[in-house]
Amino acid sequence: MTDQIVWLNVPGDINQFHVEQRQCDSPGDGEIRVRHEAIGTNFLDIYHRKGIYPMPSHPAVIGAEAAGIVEAVGSGVSMFERGDRVAYAGPPVGAYRSARNIAAERAIKLPDTLSAKTAASSLLKGMTAYMLLKKTYDVRAGNHVLIHAAAGGLGSILVRWAKSLGATVIGTVGSSEKAALARSCGADHLIVGRGADFVAEVKRLTNGLGVDVAYDGIGGDTLLKSIHSVRPFGMAVTIGQAAGAIPPVPVEELRPGKALCHPSIMAWCADVGQYREAALAAIGAMESGIVSQIGAEYRLADVAKAHEEMESGRAAGSILLIP
Repeated sequence: MTDQIVWLNVPGDINQFHVEQRQCDSPGDGEIRVRHEAIGTNFLDIYHRKGIYPMPSHPAVIGAEAAGIVEAVGSGVSMFERGDRVAYAGPPVGAYRSARNIAAERAIKLPDTLSAKTAASSLLKGMTAYMLLKKTYDVRAGNHVLIHAAAGGLGSILVRWAKSLGATVIGTVGSSEKAALARSCGADHLIVGRGADFVAEVKRLTNGLGVDVAYDGIGGDTLLKSIHSVRPFGMAVTIGQAAGAIPPVPVEELRPGKALCHPSIMAWCADVGQYREAALAAIGAMESGIVSQIGAEYRLADVAKAHEEMESGRAAGSILLIP
């Protein structure tokens, strides 16, 4: 069997990708080979491509989640057999290929109710949402949460999951079209437009108090504004930098008693026990309808176009690569 692999030559723009055909390696001890049916994309992939989060060496294969069929089983593996439907996410990255050998303990069996496309578009984002909503800050009924990019792949899952916990969700979106999607996910209030004064609007919606927790994947100068949107003794959570690097935040900005957290789902998933806990929680959430809308699909060989679409901010929901 052959494998189509997308290599990243060196950190840089979308022109640094090149596609290669290669014979598949046999799975090693404790491994399975998964023939991918769908590969998820995340802003993490862009950070890896640009070198913001450096890869150990180059050329490299990036990509942190996929779903497909078990094609071969290595020695010492008893929990899977050929033909099983599985998904995986987290480290080590390397999903931008048509088939891949992974440690069996990193694979999660898919229930019949979930398609490969749904799993690939929502597993890592669902795991991230679980970490953010239950581990980073324990969101409960009655909490007010602020979610930036509420129509995005992660944002839409955060909205749905936070609502299932009984929270009041305030979302920010860039357009009226994205507002419609975020509203369909259950957002209670939406602040539309990239130039909107969301701090003032959050204060108005919370009677001047602020939200209990703000989830900020925008970065740039938005994080400081997110901190200003948080109530005293609440928390701002920085989870990305789609708009650019985050400038230093003076500790005085955390008065009175605010917390600032910078969690990493990849670090969380490095522990197999924590990984499987989050993955199974995400699978359960997906079965209850907490999923990301699929905004676009590209052939694996068109990965450059997928990254261009992701960076543009045009797509609402998740972008998939199809081998």
